[in-house]
Amino acid sequence: MRTLELKRLGEIMKPEPGLPEEIEGVLNPAAVRGPDGHLYLFPRLVSRGNYSRIGIARVKFDAKHNPVGVERLGIALEPEAEYEICGHSCGGCEDPRVSFVATLGHYVMTYTALTSAGPRIALAVSEDIFHWRRLGLVTFEPYGDIAFDGIDNKDASVFPIAIPDPNNRLSLAIIHRPLFPGTLPEEKAAASPANAVDVHRESIWISYRDMSIEGGSNPHLCHFTSHHRLASPVAPWEILKIGGGPPPILTPNGWLLLYHGVSNDADATGNIVKLRYSAGMMVLSKATPSAILYRSPVPLLTPELPDERVGVTGNVVFPTGIDQRNDIAFPNRFDVYYGMGDDQIGVAQLDLPNVIPQMEIASLKDRALANASNLRDLP
Repeated sequence: MRTLELKRLGEIMKPEPGLPEEIEGVLNPAAVRGPDGHLYLFPRLVSRGNYSRIGIARVKFDAKHNPVGVERLGIALEPEAEYEICGHSCGGCEDPRVSFVATLGHYVMTYTALTSAGPRIALAVSEDIFHWRRLGLVTFEPYGDIAFDGIDNKDASVFPIAIPDPNNRLSLAIIHRPLFPGTLPEEKAAASPANAVDVHRESIWISYRDMSIEGGSNPHLCHFTSHHRLASPVAPWEILKIGGGPPPILTPNGWLLLYHGVSNDADATGNIVKLRYSAGMMVLSKATPSAILYRSPVPLLTPELPDERVGVTGNVVFPTGIDQRNDIAFPNRFDVYYGMGDDQIGVAQLDLPNVIPQMEIASLKDRALANASNLRDLP
């Protein structure tokens, strides 16, 4: 089988000169097809002082059906709610992901709200992608001795259909990555010697909200009551942190889930230079999405271009949006929209084979850690 990779198609969006809303960058967009069939991006727009809004833009395509640019259409979310404002001229709506959730008949946006206590996950819903209604901050029941509430949390997205929770109840499911104290990549990189991975507190999680409780798009959708630890850092390219990318997409192989991993970047002499954010891939079981069928042993995309190596935060490729190209009858083609150096947006193409290999892990030690991170119950 050919090597899986993300093939760059080019830069798709960068700050517009003269627009104060974008003076510090455009990055990390959601991507979704609207009711009209057009593809829309929801980029994070950063103004002076790291004040972030969520914009909306329509993607333009060339004669070969490749994305080549955008038409700006305005602002989707501006920091207005109390939980999006952390002080005078401080706050933000950041890093959205959008799914059309067929079970609800609504588009659901997950985004990072910059609260006075730190970053938290928030939800909003829309029927037309242009008008969004806030549902509030996401809350979680504890899982054993792990309390998610009151913890920084980011990189969230929801599945587009109801999936079974650990008790086999059809549920709205959210992927998220709590940032427990001591698990930031900067903190992990500074630890000497490097601490072992804590699979309880350094994982991507799937949390569930039973859809039979109260259907529809209401604030109760924000409370998640059961949980499953999905994946922890295992390979060298992701050892400092992993986190979710675009929302999962169902394919014949299972649920396609792109994610990011963080590692140390060293120069030619072996000295640590900075953190490096790369992109990898998992395939989750269609019947049991908590089970990993495949996980890329090496990244599919690493920061190599000048605009990826140098930026507001250099050495970063950060996938957040994905578009399955059913519009041109190529369902195995996925266009992935990603942040470049935290100030521009690029797009890369992923072509999936008809058959995905079984999970590959770099070593027996990594395999044992991967298996440990995929247990359902705490010890």
